[in-house]
Order: sequence, then structure tokens, then C-alpha cells
Amino acid sequence: MNRLKLLLLAIVVMVVSSAKADEGMWLLQLMQQQNSIDMMKKQGLKLDATDLYNPNGVSLKDAVGIFGGGCTGEIISPEGLILTNHHCGYSFIQQHSSVENDYLTDGFWATNREKELPTPGLKFTFVERIDDITDLINEKIANNEITETESFSSAFLNKLAKEQLAQSDLKDVPGIVPQALPFYAGNKFYLIYKKVYSDVRMVAAPPSSVGKFGGETDNWMWPRHTGDFSMFRIYADENGNPADYNEKNTPLQTPKHLSISLKGQEEGDYAMVMGFPGSTSRYLTVSEVEERMKSTNEPRIKVRTARLNVLKEAMNASDKTRIQYANKYAGSSNYWKNSIGMNKAIIDNNVLGTKTEQEKRFAEFAKEQNNKSYMTVVNDIDNAVAITAPLKYQMTALTETFFSAIEFGTSFQIMDELKAAIEAKDNDAIQAKIAILKELYDRIHNKDYDHEVDRKVAKTVFPLYTEMVPADQRPAFYSIIENVYKGDYNKFIDEMYDNSILANRANFDRFIKKPSVKAIDKDLSTQYTRAKFEKLQSLGESLKDANEQLLVLHKTYIRGLGEMKLPTPSYPDANFTLRATYGTVKPYSPRDGVFYDYYTTTDGILEKENPEDREFNVPAKLKELILNKDFGRYAMPNGDMPVCFLSTNDITGGNSGSPVLNANGELIGCAFDGNWESLSGDINFDNNLQRCINLDIRYILFIIEKLGNCGHLIDEMTIVE
Repeated sequence: MNRLKLLLLAIVVMVVSSAKADEGMWLLQLMQQQNSIDMMKKQGLKLDATDLYNPNGVSLKDAVGIFGGGCTGEIISPEGLILTNHHCGYSFIQQHSSVENDYLTDGFWATNREKELPTPGLKFTFVERIDDITDLINEKIANNEITETESFSSAFLNKLAKEQLAQSDLKDVPGIVPQALPFYAGNKFYLIYKKVYSDVRMVAAPPSSVGKFGGETDNWMWPRHTGDFSMFRIYADENGNPADYNEKNTPLQTPKHLSISLKGQEEGDYAMVMGFPGSTSRYLTVSEVEERMKSTNEPRIKVRTARLNVLKEAMNASDKTRIQYANKYAGSSNYWKNSIGMNKAIIDNNVLGTKTEQEKRFAEFAKEQNNKSYMTVVNDIDNAVAITAPLKYQMTALTETFFSAIEFGTSFQIMDELKAAIEAKDNDAIQAKIAILKELYDRIHNKDYDHEVDRKVAKTVFPLYTEMVPADQRPAFYSIIENVYKGDYNKFIDEMYDNSILANRANFDRFIKKPSVKAIDKDLSTQYTRAKFEKLQSLGESLKDANEQLLVLHKTYIRGLGEMKLPTPSYPDANFTLRATYGTVKPYSPRDGVFYDYYTTTDGILEKENPEDREFNVPAKLKELILNKDFGRYAMPNGDMPVCFLSTNDITGGNSGSPVLNANGELIGCAFDGNWESLSGDINFDNNLQRCINLDIRYILFIIEKLGNCGHLIDEMTIVE
């Protein structure tokens, strides 16, 4: 029996025998082969595998899709109505907001279809079908058409995906986009056919005092009272096909939408999440976990702390700046706090000890099997990590500082091409490059950019970077600062932000009237951008060989772990593909003397209220509704209004917005966060502490009807009382 078959057998055996039923991000296409559907039924599911995923018919997967580029959304009406998180829709709510129409603060409610707002750039993606292409790729490796390393490359996988689409029955279907990806570290490969809709309109978003209630203080925390939801709608052409925005487009008539249960949930009830978890690293070695802590999380925390402090001060001083930077701040702070929590949880939950024990068992297994590749693979990974760790530290410090924290810069490639055109006296080429520069200027100085705020960020992180990275490892512009500006960072930054070609409209207009080689050569922003990209490229080249080696080593290690059975990689690491995770509604006790119940109510909103703190403001109308207990049919039997609840589902980033379903496949909530104590979960799942924080569907409907006055949206849903 070959090793791949052994791996799959090990996966099946472990699925059947495991008592740890809550861990796992399961591939829907393998539910019957792996018997994971049987474990779900044992836990309480009342559906069959084909009810969840049916490539030849309609199933639950047809009501779940990718919202935007990094979240999950679900269809909750037959007319393409999408439910997702407020933080998933946040950038699009911000896109529509201004000081005059501050939808972030005030919320947005489309009281009819004509008021639903077209949202350029927003897409919703369904999974049409998933095909196994493992044998095809293995054959290409065996025939020396590609190397094992090349089988992981985007260039190869994208080319193969397009070739397979051209030969498939979906080749002429509008909106189909193919994607080929490795699973189980390359022991399996699947081709995913996606259907992408590009006319998606904003329908409803509660005010941030509901949708972000608790702000960064409550992020990753329990108990929680955040009404983290927003709603959008898919529009299609007259044939129901994907189409760019057109006023003649109509709401998509979807083949499947989720029914909504108002029955509520009790402790121990079955809960299932379907969605697109972004990334996990459950099969790392000890050295790789330490690398994550020290080379990725620590430098990220330092740089983001500095940037966020600058942004917060600027945002508190100006409503315009607050709106401009709202999404940037939220995006940066989310994984800033995640990194802090992950490093803490790795220590608190003894993840390094767990990984050490795993390596010990694997070494014993390798010896028993007399498998030389298994005997050496962990040591080989450690040797590769010894190379990558210091380089990844440099890479994280560089990218967090000069590619994330600081926005201003110039395309040195375009400047080089313009310089060549000037030297060649090619007027057509000069004008063509100037046209590109005009587009670049507008992209830099967009409505959500403030040059002075960015300058303050630069003055904060430039010197911070020197504390983090030795002089001989810094980008070349630091030599300019030392030699020309005598180490005065502020003087260099002011020169760049005041006098660079793209620094302001006056400079830019003056340059394009009379572009010159001399002006390009002395442009500080061009020099700065060139140097940071050169450093990035240099680090990438230094990492290339070790990273490629690690790809193959992980393939061996994960295959071996599967054969060892304990712990068995019965599910592949998350890679933003469709998964199902099942568990139960359950409270938890994070430490001695502390017990957290499995749900919260609106009473907690009033307990947390603080009019002096924007994070804990409560809208007057909502407060009145709560005090009067005006909850309508959405209240619990005792009259309380539920807000959030906990379940043991295995989720991560990307699952935000995912539907939480009961045993009948009915919608009971919307997943939006994990808990602080288990932020090491992307590396090691903790059966005692891991919890998924969900927004109760009853609170969502209450807010829509009572606060948003949008009962018409509820009328188009299928409600199960």
C-alpha cells in the first residue's frame, strides 16, 4: 500500500475513533469517504452528506460563499440577500461614508430596493464544484514534467486550472473562475470551480455603536455584546448570470437560501459552521512555533502598536480623519491584538510542550517503521528554520514598517521608464508614462489618505525600525539619512513628504509640465521606494531555497503524522476553501474561579454603556427598546433578548460571517470571533478552551426590525418559529 493510501486510511480511522469531535475544518467533498458525516450525525446532525455538499444538485454549500476577499457570507432569502459580519462589510460601509453621510456612525438602512447602494469592487463568490486532481499532478511529477517543488507554485497551478476549465463542461458558463490548490501539504490537490458575482449592493448596516460595540477593548473577548452584522444583495443580469453593475440588473434568484430558526439554542445543542477559514498551521514543529512567535508576531506587535497610537490620536481629533482611517485602523488592530493573544496563549496553553510530545511520538513511530525520511524530517525542518527565522524577522519588520504602516511612495519602475523616454526624447512614451503617473498620484492621494497623518506615522516608525534591525540589514535609504541628513529622520521625512514629485499637487503639476532626468534622480520618494523593494527582493531571494525545502519537508512530515494516527491530520490546514466544522453550544471556564455562561443578553449592553467612550456608546433608540423590553417575537421565553452565544466550533480568520446552523441546517447565528484564551488555536486546537463567538440571529432580526425599521427584509426571509 503506498504512502498516500496509508495517509487516507489513517485519516478515516482517526475520524471514526476520535473522541475530540469539535476539532477539525472538514472538506465537504470528503465527508462520505472520511466518514466525517457519521461523526456529525453522532453529535446530532439530522442531515445527510448530500444535503451539505452535492456537486450534482442543490445543497447547503449553494447558500454559502466568499464575501469580498477575506470573509464568508450566507444567502438568507431567495432574492440574493447576503448576511455577513459588520467588520467584513466595514470597508464597504466606509467606502460609502462621508462627513455628510456618516454611515459608520449612523448606520445605513435601505428601506426599498432603489436605495440599495452599488458597491464597486465588492464581489460574492460561490463554489460551483470541487474536483480531485491529485493523480493528474502526481503523474506530471512522475513523468518529470514538473518537480515536486513546482507542484506547489502558483504559476503551475493557475496554468493547470485554466487548462482543466477549458476542457470542462463549465468552460462556457459566465463567471466561472478555476482555482487549483494543494491540501495536506501537497499530499492531495483539488480544483475548485468558483462562480463570481460582481454587482453586490449594500442593503443594511447598523451604526458602529451596535456593529462594533465594545471596539478593540472587547475584540477577541467574552462576554460579548457586539451586533457584528451587515447585509448586502447580489444582482445579476436578466439570465441570472454574473454581470458588472447595471441599473437593469435584478436581484439574483438563488437556488438555495438558509431558513432562519427563532427557536433558540440550549447548552449542548448541535452547532455547525460552514465557511472559508483563511489559514491555520496545526502541524508545525517546535522550532516553527518559536519562529512564529519571535520572527512574525513580535515585530508585528511593535510596529503596529506605534502606528495605531498615531492613528488613534489623529482619528480622535477629526471626524474626517476618523472616517478616512476607520477601516485601516480596524484591519491593523485586529491582527495586532491577535498576535499579542497568540503569543500569550502559546505559553499559557503549553503549546510548545504539546508540540515537543508530538515530535517525541513521531520519532518513536519513525523508528518503528524504519523510515529514514521520517527519522530525519523534523531535524531537517529545524535546520531550515534556523536559516529562515532571522530572515523572516527582517521581512516582517520591513513589510510592517514600510509596506503597511507607511502608505506614501513612488513607483520607481515608472520613473525609470519615464527617465529612459526623456533620454530617448520619445515624446509619445513620455506622455504615456505621465498618464500612468497621474493615475498613481490619484491612487496615493485618494479620499482615505491624509498626507500629514502618514508623515506622523513615518516619523514614528522610521526610528523604531532602527531599534529593531541592525544597520547592516536595513534598506539603502538609511545610508542617505546617516550621510546626508546626519541621522535626522524628521528632516529626511519632511524633505520627502514636502518636496518629492508626488508629495502634493503643486509639485506634481510642476514636474509633468517639464519632466527631467535630474528631478527624477534627486527625488527622495523614488529613492526610498526603490530601496525598500530592493531589500524586499533580497530577502525573498535569501529565503527561496529554504522555503522550497520546507514545502517538501512538510509534505513528508504531514504524511507521516497521518500514518502515525495520533495526532492525525485528518483535516488539512485551512487555506480559504469551503469547510464545515461541528460542535456544540457550550460555556467554558478559562481559569480557577471563573465561569463564562454560553450566552449574553442586552442587559450586558447597558451594564457596559459609557457615554464618554466611543467604544461603549449605546444608541438612544436601542437603549429605549432594551429598557422597555420591546423585543417582539425575538425574545427568549423568559423575556430577555439574547445577543451572542458560544459554541465549540473550530474556526479562524476567513470564517468571519459564516452561518452557524442547528441540527436541521437552519440558521441560528453568525460567527464573528474567537476567544482570547485560545488564540493559539491556529497552531494547536485546545478542546477545553477553544470557543467560537457567534451573534444570535434573533438579535440580528430584532435590530433590523426595531432599530432599522426594515421589516420588509425580514418578510423575504424564511422564518421557522
